[in-house]
Amino acid sequence: MSDTANLYDLFSNAAARAGDKPCLVEGSEIRLAYADLDMATARRARALAALGAKPGERILLQVEKSIENVLLYLASLRAGLVYVPLNTAYTAAELDYFIGDAEPAIIVCDPAKEAAIAPLADDAKVLTLDADGQGSLAALIAETEGEDFETVARAPDDLAAILYTSGTTGVSKGAMLSHDNLASNALVLKDYWRWQPDDVLIHALPIYHLHGLFVALHLALLGGSTVRFHRSFDTDAIIADLPRSTVLMGVPTFYVRLADHPELTSGTSANMRLFISGSAPLLESTFADFETKTGHRILERYGMTEAGMITSNPYDGDRVPGTVGFPLPGVSARVCDERGEEVERGEPGVLEIKGPNLFQGYWKKPDKTEEEMRPDGYFVTGDIATMDADGRVAIVGRAKDLIIAGGLNIYPKEIELALDAVPGVFESAVIGVPHPDLGEAVVAIIVREDEAVGESAILSAIETQLARFKQPRRVIFANALPRNAMGKVQKAKLREDHAELFAAQ
Repeated sequence: MSDTANLYDLFSNAAARAGDKPCLVEGSEIRLAYADLDMATARRARALAALGAKPGERILLQVEKSIENVLLYLASLRAGLVYVPLNTAYTAAELDYFIGDAEPAIIVCDPAKEAAIAPLADDAKVLTLDADGQGSLAALIAETEGEDFETVARAPDDLAAILYTSGTTGVSKGAMLSHDNLASNALVLKDYWRWQPDDVLIHALPIYHLHGLFVALHLALLGGSTVRFHRSFDTDAIIADLPRSTVLMGVPTFYVRLADHPELTSGTSANMRLFISGSAPLLESTFADFETKTGHRILERYGMTEAGMITSNPYDGDRVPGTVGFPLPGVSARVCDERGEEVERGEPGVLEIKGPNLFQGYWKKPDKTEEEMRPDGYFVTGDIATMDADGRVAIVGRAKDLIIAGGLNIYPKEIELALDAVPGVFESAVIGVPHPDLGEAVVAIIVREDEAVGESAILSAIETQLARFKQPRRVIFANALPRNAMGKVQKAKLREDHAELFAAQ
């Protein structure tokens, strides 16, 4: 075992302490014990090295969630490779950009996509891996001799992964995350969320994204905790796991679906220690409904691809719905105007942050990195936030979602909170669309619980709560809001869909 900054060493040390404890459990089957973690990852790291991949080179994956996928990630760390996971929904045409940008030495894809991806690979070796862990990668592992592997030494700032941003407002950028970025964030969260030696994590998140791959998986591995592994979110399966688990990390959609399940009670969740929500805003109504049914107050936190977790509601102390808590230990945060000057506490502005978790910059895009960094090292997140006198942060919205109507700044979150409180409204999304007179006009897209509730009733319900210029000029009803894989409402798509709404005027 190497004595370096390689992130894998932290997991290996925890595995040695955990011994024969189950590591990955799928259904009723123990798929991996901690005692076997080093051997399993060594075999896969040897196979990657046998392909000729050198430390610092990229391994790009677009594969379904599986136990083998997890082991391949850990083996990539051991081999000193830079792990580049991609959303499984991307088409081959979209992959062309990512492959060209990342310039990987190895590409791992689903067997069904190999024919489409191979012509894009240039000099990269293309291997296949399906959801059951089968494919040419499995064959290579089986053929590779030896079960020992010396973990490759890494410096703190050496890259461990590149995660691509969603690219909803332009070309996706690859956030470069170092071994130290990931290790520092995981170690802080382990303490902040009071991780226990006997914790059992329900893992139902994707693992091509920060939340599932780094936050959930890293904390379980650091704690030597058993992971109850779900390939996707199934409400019945999660409910069945609650009595034998202690922690669930999820997106707000998880909690909406769980709260609607008749078997979610204080009894079925009595063994649970902690419910954590992130990746998208949690409705206050969901928070309240979940607490009523279980007695648990969901812990909401805030993070982003470029920095991992940034703030969190406290483990001990009040978890305030509608807020994302306080900056984590070691993280500095401030709310600023467009010039980078701090605004008065309680006033909205752009959240800026820095700390050991902050990324190394955007891959091959130093100009984009410079655009989003202040001279004193603070990163401009692009999220509009408020910070109260105690330092508690609430996210108001994205800077790109800011609506400017008649020269007045309007923050969608404030309007959404008012709309969501109207009886008969399930959830809402507020956007700005082009308007010939105002520049932009406020439009609300609403999903109803009660189809009898109409536009006039909804607007009447909020007219005394919001200034006239903030009130929607149109209400559009929808069966559901468009969301990405992590549950975030795709407001860019909504703006595109309704861009011509006022064109006739």
